[in-house]
Amino acid sequence: MDLRFFHELMSRLQRTLAHPLDRRQFLKLQARCAALTCLSVSGISIPTLLYGQAYPDLAVAKGAPGPAARAAVALVGGMKRFVKPGNKVVIKPNMSFAFTREPASNTSPELVRELVAMAREAGASRVRVLDHPLRSSELCIEGVKDACAVFDEDIVQGIDQSRFFRETPIPDGKSFKKTEVMKDVLEADVLIAAPVAKSHSSTGVSLSMKGMMGLIWNRSVMHYRYDLSTAIVDLNSLLKPDLVVIDATRVLSTNGPAGPGEVLSINSVIASADMVAADAQAVALCQWYGRKMEPRQVKHILLAHERGLGRMDIENLRIKTIDA
Repeated sequence: MDLRFFHELMSRLQRTLAHPLDRRQFLKLQARCAALTCLSVSGISIPTLLYGQAYPDLAVAKGAPGPAARAAVALVGGMKRFVKPGNKVVIKPNMSFAFTREPASNTSPELVRELVAMAREAGASRVRVLDHPLRSSELCIEGVKDACAVFDEDIVQGIDQSRFFRETPIPDGKSFKKTEVMKDVLEADVLIAAPVAKSHSSTGVSLSMKGMMGLIWNRSVMHYRYDLSTAIVDLNSLLKPDLVVIDATRVLSTNGPAGPGEVLSINSVIASADMVAADAQAVALCQWYGRKMEPRQVKHILLAHERGLGRMDIENLRIKTIDA
């Protein structure tokens, strides 16, 4: 049997739960799933186009941050695949440190600006660029805020007051059962992760899954009360981005997350609807601490794969690379 069939079927069911279908759409999906199930049980391999996934699982675009982000998102279906007219969108980049782009500890402002532009082009009613910075909020968000000033809105915010967070249960958490999440995130229709690819002293790497910690109030508890990798996966069972766009144009390969450290010019942007696959691709694409790593060597990526939150077996996924 073709294992891709089951992953696609589960993906379709998840999208159905998130965006309810009308009766006609539901009956059409039901009929397709029944037909594919019969074929699969019969041992017949299911061609990709038969079950409707025309996009690659992963896209890698080579070039400057803005153009590469647009090209990578286009390859995985374009922003209109993820953002519908009237949607409220939250974009989560790395804006935790009061540095310029040079140390590669923050997401490129040009990449974030391009994501905002694409979301607005897709018809989003509201776009917010949010992070809970580790340093002075105004200094940390300055670069991205300046880049997004062209939109004439106060869309870039460093949220550092508890009143903007709401206690929220984590129903599928193994150990981390509740946390305080930004209210804007809870009210959003679409969550886009836009991390910079960088090393991390506690988790090996910091990518989209680790980056979700920047959307909660008390992240320090994840370090001292729980196994950090397990807690990251628990959190991502709640805050699962609809789209991941990883800034790997400049990669902080040592001394992360703040640096300074060795910065590699990879000149790539990775896009995927699968956060685990996107993070796995970033791990495989770069050198870390002077050596190559496999995705399974990053504990939270392995655990997320095992818990069905995405796929780290990128050798079995469809990857398309393009020059932006």
